[in-house]
Amino acid sequence: MIDDTSYKDLPFEEKIQMMDAMTEKQLQDSLEQVKFMCKDYCGKCPSYQGTGETNLAFCSIGKSSIIKEKKGCLCKQCPISKTMSLRWEFYCTDGNAIDLAIAEKK
Repeated sequence: MIDDTSYKDLPFEEKIQMMDAMTEKQLQDSLEQVKFMCKDYCGKCPSYQGTGETNLAFCSIGKSSIIKEKKGCLCKQCPISKTMSLRWEFYCTDGNAIDLAIAEKK
């Protein structure tokens, strides 16, 4: 098992590999925690507000089918970005972190 200090310093790609060992229930519980934390970030984001979008956690679930305009981004301020070593922004319009990591390698 990896300690908290070592985990904190791992890149996103290694953290995602570690998640492969999680059960479906653990993954669902983790997504619910992410959505709860996202209310204070996605829900207050200039790109999100006023669009009618109700989904959250775009860094996990992927881009919105409703949000089309980039008016500002709070992703870098979200604790999920630090916890998961996310390095992108505008997940609501650009896609989830896994898709963005794959796109970087092309």
